[in-house]
Formats: sequence, structure tokens, C-alpha cells
Amino acid sequence: MINKIKYLTEKYFDEIVEIRRHLHKYPELSFNEFQTSKYIKSILKKWQIKYIDNVAGNGIVVLLERGKKNDRTVALRADFDALPIHEQNNVSYCSKNKGVMHACGHDAHTASLLGVIKILNSNEIKWTGKIKCIFQPAEEMLPGGAKQMIKEGVLKNPNVNYILAHHVYPDLVTGKIGFCEGKYMASTDELYIKVNGIGGHAALPDKYNNPILAASDLITKLSNHFSKSEHPKSVFAIGYISADGSTNVIPNCVNIKGTFRALDEKWRIEAHKIMLNISEKITKKHNVKIQFDIVKGYPHLINSINLTRNSRKYAEEFLGKQNVIDLDIRMTAEDFAYFSHEVPGCFYRIGTRNELLGITNGLHTSQFDIDEKSLKTSMGVMTYLAIKNLS
Repeated sequence: MINKIKYLTEKYFDEIVEIRRHLHKYPELSFNEFQTSKYIKSILKKWQIKYIDNVAGNGIVVLLERGKKNDRTVALRADFDALPIHEQNNVSYCSKNKGVMHACGHDAHTASLLGVIKILNSNEIKWTGKIKCIFQPAEEMLPGGAKQMIKEGVLKNPNVNYILAHHVYPDLVTGKIGFCEGKYMASTDELYIKVNGIGGHAALPDKYNNPILAASDLITKLSNHFSKSEHPKSVFAIGYISADGSTNVIPNCVNIKGTFRALDEKWRIEAHKIMLNISEKITKKHNVKIQFDIVKGYPHLINSINLTRNSRKYAEEFLGKQNVIDLDIRMTAEDFAYFSHEVPGCFYRIGTRNELLGITNGLHTSQFDIDEKSLKTSMGVMTYLAIKNLS
């Protein structure tokens, strides 16, 4: 089977590269992937693959089924939205949509899953069971497409036993992949804070109540608390602060934006209470009003230990042990986490780095790209994992 999958991967590789380049060339932002969805469906139609569309907006689901003896269903998921980044790569498939770019590799995820479908649909591969292929919109923006797809029943009819997904990983060379058992990625919450004081002329301190001082105190207290916390690993970070004052102008308010990440849902809830409690103390201390809004985002991502352990074993069979590595916990977030809280899931990484070709830039950067040979790895491994996890 491994040899047949590798043969078909090579056979379809050029076509999948063309698909990936088309997707890369015409990226669309979360919840607006209308043309991307239309293009995916055009490929499926050309291959005479049946699908269900308009799931969570632009989402698409393909159900492949072979034999009647195996009632198991494995789901495979790929996302296809892009980011608000202006691409600065000098390639023929550079983004044509100004200010929008596939800087997180979702074009590769989608092209790869299409390749998996083509391989699985080949008569040269024998397998039994059901494989549900999920093309998901809106991974990059809250509330995320995964949550809505689950709400609309994507994990039912038939019920999904396991779900797998991969993500490109520019820190790892092409040909290698990585796994992490258990808790793998953090929850993500957005923080929006407005500190209201009384503005005025900077030279007349008795006439104003400076909200910048209160904001500074708030940020410092929160940062110190979470950096010294003995609770489960988490991250508190402020990435934006705006006061709109001047050298001699004290503003009326300060706007702050930040994020909180955690790997434990109980601690996450407790941390929210701590943030609000510290904010209340700062309010009284500085005699200001603070509006502290916590927008709850994706939960932490859990890789099923049994599923991940088995998948790693299968990946070693397919690629060789030397090409499969252990991954560390990441404080980045992924809305695949929603799937992982519903059914046993495995979210793994595909190496895309090639220093000889200069493909070394990180995710979410204007010069991010992948070594397209990594598509052979991603297609082949996902096909093999899907089939083996059905047995």
C-alpha cells in the first residue's frame, strides 16, 4: 500500500502543485472565501467527486466510502482562508489580491487534501470504511469556521470516530513531520481594555486625572501576575496601546488590546476572574473607569494520546523513523481545537523548509512560502494515516 500511495502521489503531484499555486494567487479573507470555495468545487466536479457545500457559509464536505464491513469514519480537515498581509515574494504565483496573502499555508492544506481525495478515489488503493473530507473556511478569525461547522453537524451523518489535520511548519525541513501527544496548542482570548480618566493641559495636574498612569499600572500589574504565576503555563501579552495625547496634552482615555493564552480550561476561567479583579483594584486606586472586555476565542487543542501515538507509528512506517520527530507545546492557537474537544483528534506538522531554495521565512510573514515538494509528504502521509486509522 505504501508503495502504491507514493506512486500515486508522484503521479498527481504536478496537478496538485498547480492547484496550490492557483489558491495562493487568489487568496481571500475569513468568511469571504467565495471564489476559493467555488474553485475547490470546480476541481471536485472535474474529478466527478460528490460534495455537500454551503456548510458554515463557504465550507465543503466530501464523503468517500468503500465497502460495507467497516462502519468507522475518519475525518480529514483542511482550512482555506488567508491573512490580511501584503505579499512580498517574487514568484509567478504571488498574490493578485492586494493586501491578502496565504501566509499561513492554508493553500497548501487545501491542495493537499484534494490530492488525498484523488488518491483515495483511485481504484489502485484498497480500503474499507468512510473518510469524510472537510474543507473549512475562516480559521484565522473568531469565532472560527470549525465551531460553526460542528454546530451544523459536520461530525455526524455518519458520526466521526477520529479527525486528523496537518499544518505546514517552516521550522522543519521538507520530508519530515512532527507529532505531540496530549495538550499541544493554547486557547486564545482577545482583550479589549478602555481606561477612562479626565484629560487636560499637562501643566495643570490638579485639573486632570491621567488615564495613562492607570493604564500603565494595570498593564504592569497584570504582566507581573501572570509572569510569576505558578498556575499551568499561560501567556498574557499586550500588543496595542493608544492614548492620542501629546507633550502637553493629557487624553481622556487609553485604548489597549492584548491576548491571553492558556493550556488548561479551568485556569483560563480563573485567569479571566483575576484580570477583572486586578482591573477593579486599579479603578479604585486611580479613580478611573475601566471597561475590560474579554472575547473568548478557541479552546486549547488536545491531541488524543492513542490516536496520535498510532498515527506517529503509521507515519514512521510511511516515512521512516528518522523523518518523524517530537514537537513541543505551542502557545499559538488553532480552531481545529474545537474538533479535538468533540472527537479524538490528531493535529500534526509538515516540514516545508528548504534552505537551499531560500524557503525559510516564518508563518504570518510577507515572504512566507513552502517547498512544494512537501506536498508529496503531506498527501502521502495523510492518505496512509486515514486508511490505517480505519482498520
